[in-house]
Amino acid sequence: MRPYPKILLLGKNGQVGWELQRSLAPLGEVLALDRLNGGDLAQSDALLSRVRQFAPQIIVNAAAYTAVDKAESDRDLAWQINAATPGLLAELARDLNAWLVHYSSDYVFDGSGAHARQEDEATGPLGVYGGSKLAGEEAIRASGCEHLILRTSWVYAARGANFAKTMLRLASEREQLRVIADQIGAPTGADLLADLTAQMLPACQRNPELSGTYHAVAAGETSWHNYAEHVIAFARAAGTPIKVAADQIHAISSDDYPTPARRPLNSRLSCEKLRLNFGLQLPPWQQGVERMLTEILN
Repeated sequence: MRPYPKILLLGKNGQVGWELQRSLAPLGEVLALDRLNGGDLAQSDALLSRVRQFAPQIIVNAAAYTAVDKAESDRDLAWQINAATPGLLAELARDLNAWLVHYSSDYVFDGSGAHARQEDEATGPLGVYGGSKLAGEEAIRASGCEHLILRTSWVYAARGANFAKTMLRLASEREQLRVIADQIGAPTGADLLADLTAQMLPACQRNPELSGTYHAVAAGETSWHNYAEHVIAFARAAGTPIKVAADQIHAISSDDYPTPARRPLNSRLSCEKLRLNFGLQLPPWQQGVERMLTEILN
């Protein structure tokens, strides 16, 4: 009988990491770390020592520097966490003959056009965050380790802060809202990403040729404005006190809401490669969002 693998999970208290603690548990012995107990990607020497000590067969890196705007003035730390240390983890995974799972972002693209990007299309990050995520991907691929890089977008979870919670709070306080309408993507639940990871890993261990980069987002597409309308309408129907009227959620452009870091206008990602290689069906984004709303509103 084949022994269960040892799995090292980094970023256990983040949105995706929290869900991974649940989804990975049936697959093997999971050691889940955060910044406070040896899993700090900003302290690479200590982290690599901990990884060597545990000697896992699978490393799942759910830790990341995700403060998109702050990264513009904090480049060194963003690069360390998102690029340099993942590259070192990949080299160690290669030496240990272990798989590395790493999560990346739609921000590696420039957001041009209106089609859903394939994995092998040209990248072009618009800021430090996207650049650091792309550099992390490239370092992992260059290492030669067996890996899964899952690019995703607009991640949310019931646990922690998210766009939907912000919209609900503002909708209960204000009579008007202004929400960006020219950025298009797919809200993707942390629970979906965790479940996809747990489905993909056993197949990868059986067939190492599945190693590579995959897009992993919920099906369909929306704008932040339509996303906000959907969230607020669902909450209103559920009996949540809402102050803003349905016709007072105004669509604005990205130029009307300048930020230190530019966001891609087109965050559409094609998941055809994921479906073909793993036979997995991605649910519509509304399904996951409504499940999350049901959880936070009750």
